Parts: sequence; C-alpha cells; structure tokens
Amino acid sequence: MVRKFLQETSGATAIEYGLIVSLVSLGLFAGLSNYYNAFTLIFNFIVAHMAV
Repeated sequence: MVRKFLQETSGATAIEYGLIVSLVSLGLFAGLSNYYNAFTLIFNFIVAHMAV
C-alpha cells in the first residue's frame, strides 16, 4: 500500500501545473503593475474625449 502511494504521480502533475500557473500569474501581475500609471492615463484620456 505504501509502495503504491509513493509510485502514484498523477497528483504531482496537478501540483506542478498549479505552481506554473501561479508563477505566470505572479509575473504578469508584477509586469503589468509597472504600467499601471500609463494605462490609467490612457484610459482617462479616452474617457474624457468620449464624454465630449
């Protein structure tokens, strides 16, 4: 029973995919937060000119 448990790898694959997804999302968040002010200015400019 212990041997079968130690040889099981299907759960490990799910954990690995979860770690990859979390690292990618963390990287995207960190990268996009650098451009937050630029995005805010662009969207405010667009909204201001649409309201005319």
